[in-house]
Amino acid sequence: MRRFLLRHALLPDGWHNDVLVAVDATGLIARATPKSADATATLLDGPVLPGLPNLHSHAFQRAMAGLAERSGPGQDSFWTWRETMYGFAAKLTPEDIEAIAGQLYADMLEAGFTAVAEFHYVHHQPDGTPYDDPAELSRRVIAAADTAGIGLTHLPVLYRYGGFGGTAPQPRQRRFLHDADAYARLLQALAPAFRGRSDRRLGIAPHSLRAVSPELLRDGITALNEIDAAAPIHIHIAEQTAEVDDCIRWSDKRPVQWLLDQSIVDKRWCLVHATHLSEDEMLRLAASQAVAGLCPTTEANLGDGLFPVVEYMEANGRIGIGSDSHISVSAAEDLRLLEYGQRLVRRSRTLLAGGPDRSTGRRLFEAAAKGGTQALGQPMGAIAPGHRADFVLLDQDAPSLAARQGDAVLDAWIFANQARSAIRDVYVAGNRVVEAGRHIRSETLAAAYRKALGRLLQD
Repeated sequence: MRRFLLRHALLPDGWHNDVLVAVDATGLIARATPKSADATATLLDGPVLPGLPNLHSHAFQRAMAGLAERSGPGQDSFWTWRETMYGFAAKLTPEDIEAIAGQLYADMLEAGFTAVAEFHYVHHQPDGTPYDDPAELSRRVIAAADTAGIGLTHLPVLYRYGGFGGTAPQPRQRRFLHDADAYARLLQALAPAFRGRSDRRLGIAPHSLRAVSPELLRDGITALNEIDAAAPIHIHIAEQTAEVDDCIRWSDKRPVQWLLDQSIVDKRWCLVHATHLSEDEMLRLAASQAVAGLCPTTEANLGDGLFPVVEYMEANGRIGIGSDSHISVSAAEDLRLLEYGQRLVRRSRTLLAGGPDRSTGRRLFEAAAKGGTQALGQPMGAIAPGHRADFVLLDQDAPSLAARQGDAVLDAWIFANQARSAIRDVYVAGNRVVEAGRHIRSETLAAAYRKALGRLLQD
């Protein structure tokens, strides 16, 4: 067993000093014993957090971050941004997909995320023809995760239609499309790569209710259940008011209402965004034990709106965070914006602290760790036996953390962090992947990323 001595660590029951952690050959924690000493253990000398899950990612969009900030001739919205995204996605080669994902995953690790749920929907060649290996682009994502050393929950997207009621897809969507049989074959082809790994999980992502029919939704779940009946299921839902209106015209129900009425949503599910909820939908979603996948920086960038997170968490609803389009890749920033969005509309403070004399940062961090862990279906999110040895060592010499102890460290990291990163080292499954603030393969990954961007942006 490998051994680590964590000088000041956040465990499930709070902060402890001198925690001796034994890690087995699979990267899982066997023991975590506070108030210990071991001169031969690897010392993590500073505040140590469990790694956070990033529950929603479209990796290729990292390379287009900032490219949709020039105003158009009319009012810009999510839907005009989507047209820019479609044009960018049409240019991507397999090599581009791997290079962009590799750089992104290094960025995530440097930002405190130690695993990611990749909502992967670019499957085919630009004209819609499958590659000789239909799983080619998924394998590129897996290779990028291996190179970066990040945990991966891979969610191949099931996408067939262009709108509710089986509307024909647009030509720009042809790289995304599968029928039920082709999708089942894709999952079967990928399954062997996810067996026997504590840092890998295969799930599915029906893209949205507008992109799958009720029959295709159930076919996709059936195909997944044949591989892993407990695997994660993620879906985009109720992100925009236009989507809500279209769903009502199709079904006489709101999107979350329709999905919950199918009696299939449980703790396997992650409903991504779910921004526009009625009170009844919000309470039913909280009761379902599914996770609301919130992406505050992307939702702000796209003008989506604000999820009713205060009432939802009061109803014991489960949340996690994701960086989605990666306009920003920062665990601290997404957690901060989750709270600040509520402060702005309610003109009050510490709204998500959960009660008097409680740390807002601590509650946000622990909620995102717990909900994200559930959404990814991986053994992570806590420094405890049976969980993966994912450690985020904060820099105790960073000015923003000076003289902080306990929950004050989390409050400072989330709400008072400056341009200089306060993250020093990051470990995944007991292996160091970030040292002194930089990914151990940063130069190689950055060179490949620059090469891909040089080609993609040349015109």
